[in-house]
This record gives sequence, C-alpha cells and structure tokens, in this order.
Amino acid sequence: MPYLELENVSFGYGPASNRYEVLKDASLSVEENEFVAIIGFSGSGKSTLISLLAGLERPDAGSVRMAARPIKAPGPDKGIMFQNYSLLPWLTVQGNIELAVKQVFPDMPRGERRRYCQHYIDLVSLTGSDWKLPGELSGGMRQRLSLARTLAMKPEVLLLDEPLSALDALTRSVLQDEIIRIWEEDRRTVVMITNDVDEAVIMADRIVPLTPGPAASFGKEFAVSLPRPRDRATLNFNEDYKHLRNEVTKYLIQVNSESKELSPVADLPLPDLQPITPGPRVAIA
Repeated sequence: MPYLELENVSFGYGPASNRYEVLKDASLSVEENEFVAIIGFSGSGKSTLISLLAGLERPDAGSVRMAARPIKAPGPDKGIMFQNYSLLPWLTVQGNIELAVKQVFPDMPRGERRRYCQHYIDLVSLTGSDWKLPGELSGGMRQRLSLARTLAMKPEVLLLDEPLSALDALTRSVLQDEIIRIWEEDRRTVVMITNDVDEAVIMADRIVPLTPGPAASFGKEFAVSLPRPRDRATLNFNEDYKHLRNEVTKYLIQVNSESKELSPVADLPLPDLQPITPGPRVAIA
C-alpha cells in the first residue's frame, strides 16, 4: 500500500464561470522511504502540489492520503523546505532550530533540547555557527539551517519545494550531496520538486513529470536504477545515466510540443538542464 497518495485530485482557483484549473485528475503513489522527484514546467502547479501534500490546501475533488489516512491539515509529520529560507532573522542558528523543536517536543528538558539541536547543527555541517544570525550566513548555509530545522521536527515525510533553485551551481551540488547523505542515514519518504533533470537523476529513485498547465496532471514515470552512492564526477560517462537523461528530456520536449499545439499562445519554459561537471550549459528552447 502506498505511504503517500494522491487519487484523482483536482484543484483550481476562481468562480465556475472563470475558473483556472491548476491540477486535474492527478494521481500519484509514493512508497514509504522512497525518494521521488517531481519535475515540471513553470505554471504546472508544482507548489500547489506541495501545498496539497502538506495539508495547506484541500483538493476540490479526489483525495490526498498519508498512511491510508486523509491529509486534512499541516503538521510536524510533514516537513517542508521552501524555495526561500523562511528563517526568523532575529534568532540564531540554534534559536531557529530550537523554536521548532519546542513546538513539536514541548516536554523535552532544556539541556536535552540543546544537545538535540546541536546534533542537527552538526548533521548539516554548521558546527561553529550556532550563535550566528541568518544575516551572517551565506545562502547555502541558510538553506542548511532550513534543512536542519525541518529534520529536527522528525517528519515522516519530507517535502522539498525547489529548495536549491536560488543557489549557485557549486553550492547547489554540495547541498544535493548533503540531502542525499542525510536521507541515506535516516530514511524518510521524500517528494522533491525540481526543474532540473540532472538534479532529479542524481537524487531520486523515481522521476515523475507534471504536464504543462493549466489542468496539469502526471505524465510518464521514469525509474532511476543507477546504483547508490552516485558519483557526480563519473556520471557523465555512465551510459545508463546518459540514456535516462535523454529519455526524460525527449519526453519533456514531446509534452511541451503537444501542449503548444493544443494552445498555440502558450509559451511555457522547459526545465533547466545543467551538466554535472563544468562545461557548456545545456538547455531546451
């Protein structure tokens, strides 16, 4: 039985006479401890999907379930990392994590809570930055802090809404490796939204495209059978990696072309394709 599931979900905005359908009859099943990457176009409802999985939004039709129970509200069992850092600027690294821990574990003694927070500071390699404010951290360090705060709540499901999209390529690669390392040490069910095919291939067990919006749904799925750990330094020479990357890319080109034929005025940008090692940028026009 799937651990996280959307069944025939539809969601939109506006009155019936002028309604914008974001998702229509979208179905997805995620197994427990599976790492699934959702890759999609701008305007395909990726952030709406995360909101539905987190319980921040309710579907207009269909159902969203976790462990066979309907998701009706947000909670600490569903941890979210957003595109922005979502940190409190007046609290230190320790303080941002401790605030979340107090909410989830209110009875934890103060000394134990400090040690508990320190564990997650160390886990994301922020040791020595405990008393720094977010304004004193680099972008990559802020996103590490956001990750540590989310993990400290011990969520059963980790929802990543393009958390690395604003980072430079080198920092992004480092944090990709950090997230994979932490996931392999302490398995959780992960749904990651991305617009980067390489990121999806490196990190996920399965890649599920969202079709172009409006009325987006899920397209053809791609299993990632590359063995772990995945060495980004050698992946560009791996025939299975190159084949999978090309298959996902061709599929995205196809669905984008079909969408434009159905709606000639649409001008939907495709996900960004970035090579793993330094070299010419690969993009789909």
